[in-house]
Amino acid sequence: MCIRDRYQRRVHGIQSYPGMEGKVLVEPDFLEQVQLYFDEACKYIKVRSDILELIKRCQTVVSFTIPLKRDNGRIELVSAYRAHHSYHKLPCKGGIRYAPDVDIQEVQALASLMTFKLAVADIPFGGAKGGIRINPRLYSQPELERLTRRYTIELAKKDLIGPAIDVPAPDMGTNSQTMAWMVDTYNTLYGNKEINSSALVTGKPLTLGGIDGRTEATGLGVYYGINELFNNEKFCAKYKFSSGIKGKQIIIQGLGNVGYWAAKFIFEAHALITGIIEYNSSIYHPEGLNVEEASKYFKEKGSFKGFPGAKEVYDADKKMEVFYKDCDILLPAALEKVITIDNVDKIKAKMVAEAANGPTTYHAQKVLDAKNIPVIPDFVLNSGGVTVSYFEWLKGLQHSKLGRLTKGWEAKSRKELLLLLGKATPAIEKGAEEKDIVYTALEEIMSQTVREVFDLSEKMNVSLRVAGFVIAINKVAKCYEETGFDVQAIMLLSKTLSFLHLSLIHISEPTRRYAISYAVFCLKKKNP
Repeated sequence: MCIRDRYQRRVHGIQSYPGMEGKVLVEPDFLEQVQLYFDEACKYIKVRSDILELIKRCQTVVSFTIPLKRDNGRIELVSAYRAHHSYHKLPCKGGIRYAPDVDIQEVQALASLMTFKLAVADIPFGGAKGGIRINPRLYSQPELERLTRRYTIELAKKDLIGPAIDVPAPDMGTNSQTMAWMVDTYNTLYGNKEINSSALVTGKPLTLGGIDGRTEATGLGVYYGINELFNNEKFCAKYKFSSGIKGKQIIIQGLGNVGYWAAKFIFEAHALITGIIEYNSSIYHPEGLNVEEASKYFKEKGSFKGFPGAKEVYDADKKMEVFYKDCDILLPAALEKVITIDNVDKIKAKMVAEAANGPTTYHAQKVLDAKNIPVIPDFVLNSGGVTVSYFEWLKGLQHSKLGRLTKGWEAKSRKELLLLLGKATPAIEKGAEEKDIVYTALEEIMSQTVREVFDLSEKMNVSLRVAGFVIAINKVAKCYEETGFDVQAIMLLSKTLSFLHLSLIHISEPTRRYAISYAVFCLKKKNP
C-alpha cells in the first residue's frame, strides 16, 4: 500500500454523527488528524494563541538520504527522518521505526503525539520521532547495522542526538540490537567526552545499561490503564460495565510486542481473550483463548491456520471478521487507522482501548462518541514504554541499577521488623529488585494518569481523548509561559534557523543570545 493510500485516502460516504448529517467526509492524513484533535481541545483552553501555535508545530524536522552499500555491492539510497516536536522540556524523546511507509508527515504526527503522551503522564521530556523508509525483513543483519550506524552519525553531525538533546528508543522494525549499535557508534564519536553516553538511547540490552521490565512495559501499561478504569465505579456506572476486569471479553488486533504483553497480563487477570487478529489470519473462541499457546503456535507456524484452541479460524481474506464480533473491549495494538469511517458502524465492542498509535480516525472517533462508546486514547494508554524509558534514562545518568544502594538496607529492615512481629517470611524479607521498582512505579503513574484524564472528561463532559489533550496542552503551555520568553521572537528565530536544520538547543550560547536578540530586534522594527 502506498503512502498516499495509507494516510491520505479519500473516503466518501454519508455519515450521521451530530453536526455532519448528510455531508461527504474526507478522512484527514495522520498529521492533520492529530492537529484536528489539538484544535478541538483548544476550545476548552485559556492560553494565548501564539503559545498554542508554538505547541502545535514541530520545532525541528530533518530529512536526509543514506547511501547504503548492500551485501551485493550495490548502493541503495535510503530516506531517513527525525522530528523534534517540542523543547519545553529536554531532552527530546521518541522511537525510531524502520518501515516501508515511513514519511516526514508520519514522524511529525508521532512526535506531536509523543509530546502530549509525555506531558499527560508528567514525564519531563519533549516529544520526538524518527524513521528510516525500509522493510527491515528484506535486509541482512550487516546491512541493518551499517544503516543504523550511518543514521546515528548523520544525527550526530547535525547535533540532533545526545543524552541531553534527544534520546531515541526502539519502535516498529527496531529492537534492543538497533539501540546497541547506536550507543556504540556514539561512543566511537564522543565516548571520551560524554560520561553519560549510556543514557543516549533507551530500550538497550540489559548488559549495556538497559532496564529490567522495558520489553513488556508498553503492554503492561495498557493493562494497568484498563484495569484502573474498570476499578472506577463512576466509569463502570456511566458505561454500564460490571466492576473489575475479570471475565471481560477482549479482542486484540496484533500479537507483536505490545499486543502480546497486554494480552498476557490481561489473561493473567482472568479476563477472556476471545479474539486475536494478525496480518494473515485470526482466531476466535467465545469462552477465551490461551494467549501463550496462541503466540507459540503463531511463531512456529507463521499463521493461526489449524490452531486447535480456537472455535473459529479465518484466513487473510476474512481475518477482520473477528474485529467486528461482540466484546467488551476492542484493543487495536498494531497499525494506524484500522477503525475508520468505512468500518466504524461494524464495531460491536462496548469500548475501544488504543494500544497502537493512531488506530482510530478523526471521523470514526466522532461516530463512537455519538454512540457513547468510550475510547481510551493512544497517547494516554500506551505511554508505559516511554515511562519505563524515563526510568532507564535516569539509570544511565546515575550509573547504577535501580534499588542497588538500598536493597540490602530494605531487606535488613524488613527482617528485623518481621522478627519483632514473630512473622519472619523469606519472601517478604528480601529487598526490591529492579523489576519490582519498575512495575510499582509504572502502575502508579499509569493509574494516576488515567484517573486524571477520566475525572476531567467527566467534569468537562468531553471524550477521554479531548480531556487528555486539554491536560497535556495546559502543562506544555505552562512551561512556556513560565519561562518568560517572547513567543513570537522564538517562532521567528525557529523559522530563520529551520533551513539550517538547527534549533535553539543546537547552537552555542553566544550564538543563541545573539540570535534571540536579533529576532526580538526584527519584531520591534516590524511592530514598534
